Amino acid sequence: MNQNLVKSLINIVGPNNILHSGAEKNRFTHIWKTDIPLEALAVVYPKTTEEVSKILKLCHSSKQEVVIHGGVTNLVGGTETQKHQLVLALDKMNAIEEVDSQSRTITTQAGAILENLIDAAKTENLLLPMSFGAKGSAQIGGVVSTNAGGLRVFRYGMTRQMVLGVEAVLPNGTIISSLKKIIKDNSGYDLKQLFIGSEGTLGVVTKVILRLSEAPTSRSSAVVGIKNYENVVKLLKFLEQNLAGTLSGFELMWKRTYKAMTTQPSHLTPPLAQEHNYYVFVESLGSQAEQDYVRLEDLIGQALEKELIEDGVMAQSERELSSIWQIREDVSVLAAQANHDQHFDISIPIPLIGELVDHMIVELEKLPFIERVFPFGHVADGNIHFIIGKKDNSAEIIDAINSIIYKPLKEIGGSVSAEHGIGLHKKEYLFTSRSKEEIEMMRTLKKTFDPLNILNPKRII
Repeated sequence: MNQNLVKSLINIVGPNNILHSGAEKNRFTHIWKTDIPLEALAVVYPKTTEEVSKILKLCHSSKQEVVIHGGVTNLVGGTETQKHQLVLALDKMNAIEEVDSQSRTITTQAGAILENLIDAAKTENLLLPMSFGAKGSAQIGGVVSTNAGGLRVFRYGMTRQMVLGVEAVLPNGTIISSLKKIIKDNSGYDLKQLFIGSEGTLGVVTKVILRLSEAPTSRSSAVVGIKNYENVVKLLKFLEQNLAGTLSGFELMWKRTYKAMTTQPSHLTPPLAQEHNYYVFVESLGSQAEQDYVRLEDLIGQALEKELIEDGVMAQSERELSSIWQIREDVSVLAAQANHDQHFDISIPIPLIGELVDHMIVELEKLPFIERVFPFGHVADGNIHFIIGKKDNSAEIIDAINSIIYKPLKEIGGSVSAEHGIGLHKKEYLFTSRSKEEIEMMRTLKKTFDPLNILNPKRII
């Protein structure tokens, strides 16, 4: 049966667009885990939406499970596979079809790399404001399917806010195409929203139209050191009040994380002394370079006078600006220092972040197998990340750590996933963020779209 399926897939995509008979081990399930070979029936590379449709029709008729692969940057097990499953890889569906400067949109196939889209928009003096560490590997179909966030969410919103049109293929091969460039369309259900953030469980996103913004002509940045969390919140309010809507980045890093990012073996150097309890990375995007720089510099000076901050430094060149933001973005530096690293991505109401994170750190460090705890995050939208190093990856250790991070969230109205999704790893904790009724509605949608449960099976629910 499997050999017959592979032959049928070859007829659809051609012999050069499928890996099978062990060749799939040339691939892996995550870009950070290249030492772990992929286990799968085969890997198939469609080049068009129509080929995706034919593949899924074939798999639907034979009840063949399919796991979708984009840039394999997912951090919740979304790209993990089993030997009997087929991998549908969108690498070859990478065409950027159009950048429309008049409607300020970009139309692209799902396999296009996010950074390539950002660069394509830039050639038309437009901005695709998605920005996160994996932008050089992440494919836009995966970005849309997981409703990715990033460094500029509190100004521009999540991926959902940038998607105007989607083309997707249902598990039975039906193509649903709503590729519109218009912003306002109140003609019934907004069907594209079903595919945004559903982690490939309801359909395969094959093409998208994204809304762009006019590109800023100035970018000003600073990093500041702060004594207590209360002043972190006060500084956020102060800058939002005085930057007239140009504040685009407000990233928080705890002392322990900042020190790890700026001390050997890290290649990064500290722009501020490593003595402050908190570090905030500030970005302002505007249209008048000199005036915008002076405005942010003046506000940092005022914050110092008001004792909101203890110290601060402005980036005075593109090189310094890049170096400052690399400290925040290059979290691979932390992962390299955390044995058996475990990653977390949670949402906490902004006023509670300082106290709750401190409590979590204390509880984590009571555990004898904990080696490193690195908190940081997009504090302006309440999204906190942890990278935790530990002695091994046993189920008991993972569960003990998960309990400390996830247990408090239900009571405070937080979320186990701010931007990474649920995937396989967070399923048993979904109840901390969703009610029984909500979860049951998710199950109903899954059964409606995928009654055979063949597409990204066992993800989310």
